[in-house]
Amino acid sequence: MAKDIDTVPIEVIILTKDHEIKGTVHVSKYTKTNRELTDLLNDREKRFLAVTNAEISPRNSNTAPRRYNFLEVHIDCIMIVHPSSQVVFRESVKSQEDIARFRELRNKLNQTKPF
Repeated sequence: MAKDIDTVPIEVIILTKDHEIKGTVHVSKYTKTNRELTDLLNDREKRFLAVTNAEISPRNSNTAPRRYNFLEVHIDCIMIVHPSSQVVFRESVKSQEDIARFRELRNKLNQTKPF
């Protein structure tokens, strides 16, 4: 399946009443950067949000997430949607390890001299 060249993928977190969905939505690259998701959600022509590489988890359960290559979420079911890059990390050992590795790599890169 070829991606439309007029879109940009954005990794998002979507909250519904019962589920948390992580995945990728494709927005127009001709929209103002701070309005991409808003414009997509407010499009009266579309009633479903297409999500690729989706991982869906129940919000009030420790059940393993289900994974889908493609998922459609009805717009009326969405409570919150935001780019995952804006998600605040939960305090967990793995996230703290990832942050420490990133900082170490950044420090090494800052110490290297340009060519």
